[in-house]
Amino acid sequence: SLIPSSPGPLNIDAERHLEVLAPLPISGEVTVRSRLIGVHPRGTGNGFCEYESLVTDASGNDCVRMVNGSFRRGVEKLGDIEPFEGAGATFSEKLVAPDRPPDFCSTTLIPANQAHVYRLSGDYNPLHIDPESASFGGFDEPILHGLCTFGHCAHLLLEGLCGGDASRFRRIKVRFSAPVFLGETLQIEAWADGENRFQFEGRVDERTVVSNAYFEFE
Repeated sequence: SLIPSSPGPLNIDAERHLEVLAPLPISGEVTVRSRLIGVHPRGTGNGFCEYESLVTDASGNDCVRMVNGSFRRGVEKLGDIEPFEGAGATFSEKLVAPDRPPDFCSTTLIPANQAHVYRLSGDYNPLHIDPESASFGGFDEPILHGLCTFGHCAHLLLEGLCGGDASRFRRIKVRFSAPVFLGETLQIEAWADGENRFQFEGRVDERTVVSNAYFEFE
């Protein structure tokens, strides 16, 4: 198989793309179909895998598209092809923050128990609560779930740019550049980039934790 595997602490959320295609039904059933769309090397021993998931309602309408990009670290080789140059599509892109003051800023404190609460969503990777697992993954202490950081970014932008009106949300994309730790303060800096689109970065003090990111709305 060309899909590399690695222990949980070495499987790191790298990028996320979320797009609303049509309103989700408030009741009933939906179907989620996922597929691997690309595998690419990222330095020695690292595989970058991207999966696309489509959420479809009972009438067959696609409502949400999600793309998950993750690093599989500590992979000795990708499948049976060496050197492996990568295959498939990618949603990863390079965005450079404008060289001017941001048009919008907002901050939020990450609670000390945030990782424990977020585990209730079903992500039980021990990297986020167990110091030994975090150390095995190369971190001094447990780190916040990437998707939890993603959610905090989306919430700050939705509140600040859309008045909290979720119906105006259309698309968000992020790259997790560095980990966020419990008890830290996350700051969003966003720049207008055309009509109803903002490019943004997430920072903790001088550390950029979210980059190559944008938020689109109506």
